[in-house]
Amino acid sequence: MPAIDFHRTLPGYQPTPLRDVPRLATELGVGRVLVKEESSRLGLPAFKILGASYATARALGERFGLSEVTLDAVRDAVRGRAVRLYAATDGNHGRAVAHVAALIGAAATIYYPPGITEAAKKAIGAEGAQVVEVDGVYDDVVARAAAAAAADPEAVLVQDTSWAGYADVPQWIVDGYSTLCLETDDQLAALGLAAPDLVVVPVGVGSFAQAVVSHYRGAGADGVTLLAVEPDRAAALVASLRAGKPVTAPTGDTIMTGLNCGTVSALAWPVLRDGLDGAVTVSDDQAAAAVEDLERSGVDSGPCGAATLAAARLVLGQAGWREAIGLRPDAVVLLLSTEGRAANPVPEDRV
Repeated sequence: MPAIDFHRTLPGYQPTPLRDVPRLATELGVGRVLVKEESSRLGLPAFKILGASYATARALGERFGLSEVTLDAVRDAVRGRAVRLYAATDGNHGRAVAHVAALIGAAATIYYPPGITEAAKKAIGAEGAQVVEVDGVYDDVVARAAAAAAADPEAVLVQDTSWAGYADVPQWIVDGYSTLCLETDDQLAALGLAAPDLVVVPVGVGSFAQAVVSHYRGAGADGVTLLAVEPDRAAALVASLRAGKPVTAPTGDTIMTGLNCGTVSALAWPVLRDGLDGAVTVSDDQAAAAVEDLERSGVDSGPCGAATLAAARLVLGQAGWREAIGLRPDAVVLLLSTEGRAANPVPEDRV
């Protein structure tokens, strides 16, 4: 079953809006700026549940030999069995996994680093999950969650990054994110538009960007320029592209907590290396300013999602870059905003 067909079996499923923001189009000197707003997705303020729900369903479908993977089928399979979902998170992914666990009647244990917001910690706990804070950076948290899951015979590790020997679930998470891309295609078509000219996607471990690159390159949309953006304090993709191989980058505190990752997913790396046209980093100040400007335009975006606007401003403000990719004055720019403000509030000292 394609991911989008599974998502349609979830209560409250509907496509998230594609916002037209003429003010930003004027500022950036392009024909249109469209923002895919993920501030309310299946009851959560971020897109992550698309991957978490589909991957969990596929994993449990494999475990229990389900002939079809729907919400009801997974619930029936879990009923009366001890199933526990494990995940590491820097915010939105963990809450999504916890939410899915509650939806299907399973337990969940979510690990996170100290740097995520108090709002995010409380939101994960409010989903009914057991929460464990790990003193370390995101990579340390992933290792802790993986070790705990390996020691539990009832475990399903639902992690959105991959490594040697762990690839199926991360790939199903990427497949789950394809729903967002398919929705956007339909919404663009309804506006009388074909593929966008420039797509800007945020990168943490890179799984969402992997889905976006796979979608556009797989569709043969050669005219689409794909740009990735990371925090300047967690730039694993940019470091890896410069090195020509995957490297782990140092990370620091950032308001873009959902992107605060030091290692690119093993599955994502070759797709991003070969399919992206560019990658840039932005600062916390640039992301915070973008949050406020999107809000003024009626778009609800947290710092991770608003980083895409910060990146577009950075590159489109440079004439050489605009000319290098042949971006026309009537170009359509698509910004993928992956979270709302409720998912990751901007600290007061940044507002």
